Amino acid sequence: MLQESHKALHLNPKLNEIQGEARKRMDHGVESLKKDLSSVRTGRAHVDLLTPVVVNYYGTPTPLNQLATVSSPDPQMLLVTPYDRSQVKEVEKAIVAADLGLNATADGAIIRVNVPPLTEERRKEMTKHVRTAGETARVAIRGIRRDENDKIKKLEKAKEISQDEEKQAIAAIQTETDGHIKTIDELLLKKEKEVMTV
Repeated sequence: MLQESHKALHLNPKLNEIQGEARKRMDHGVESLKKDLSSVRTGRAHVDLLTPVVVNYYGTPTPLNQLATVSSPDPQMLLVTPYDRSQVKEVEKAIVAADLGLNATADGAIIRVNVPPLTEERRKEMTKHVRTAGETARVAIRGIRRDENDKIKKLEKAKEISQDEEKQAIAAIQTETDGHIKTIDELLLKKEKEVMTV
């Protein structure tokens, strides 16, 4: 995400470290948002809908995707095929218990998960959730910018870097911030569109 022009600006290893840390933390923030958005229901069946489901597998809470394959044969249906057939009932129970508003029905070795179309009211709720998640992610990115800028300012105060280096480093962190905020905005726009598409 970082522009090439900023990459080689810092000969000071401490500044490179600060910038690398900022990028890593911001990337993590974006990944976290992606994960959150993947579990937001749209009007269509999507395998990521079941990401939050955790199954009690012989006493151990285990993510569904480690115990079964999930496919989407049509827009209103998910098929879950547990690797261990003896776990069909446990998986079915976990899907219902996850409170995702989905109906799961065991059918032999597979579980059919009906994904009902969203009502207008539910779509608006989902959109609100998406926007809230996006704002939380933006605030987190700005918090990271502030933290890393504080570190840069301390280095300048301690005379470990020049004022020019400080300005360049802060500009590089801002570029990093802008890139990540732009990515967040794009993710939100795409998700809102999915939610509102009937």
